[in-house]
Amino acid sequence: MKPRLYQKYIEEVVPALREKYGYTNPHQIPRLVKIVVNMGVKAELEKTAVDDAARDLALITGRRPAINKARHSVANFKLRKGQPIGCRVTLRREVMYEFFDRLVSAALPRIRDFRGLSPRSFDGRGNYTFGIADQTIFPEIDLDKIKRHQGMDITFVTSARTDAEAYDLLRLLGLPFAAGR
Repeated sequence: MKPRLYQKYIEEVVPALREKYGYTNPHQIPRLVKIVVNMGVKAELEKTAVDDAARDLALITGRRPAINKARHSVANFKLRKGQPIGCRVTLRREVMYEFFDRLVSAALPRIRDFRGLSPRSFDGRGNYTFGIADQTIFPEIDLDKIKRHQGMDITFVTSARTDAEAYDLLRLLGLPFAAGR
């Protein structure tokens, strides 16, 4: 069974984008390719900080994260080459749509004083990135078990050629953008 957001994409978003932009080939229609969730951890924190972040990210996404390690030593940041500094997960296909659905319907409404995501965070190639300051907005996280509050970056990679197409795609899928585009 396909995720409900994918059904919405097929039944509502594709016809709306085809009508607005006049696509003749179905492969021209923008689609969501992948979602990358990244958590960076300060290097000077205790060694279990990366493990705790990885555990929380695994709870949120349902996938085991890859641990990112430092590529270079930087003395000013007390960073050594090969030291773990974060974790990331790449979501595709059904899992990607399920995460997007949970993010929009359950997690984002739990942000205090939330007025929508900035429509200016596109990269010029149809990809959208935003940051979340605290992982506790996700209902999967047990507030009694977290040791530190940790933020994350979420990137939506689309097949859109322009930011306007990607904006329309994400808006039609239900991402709550703030007024002003």
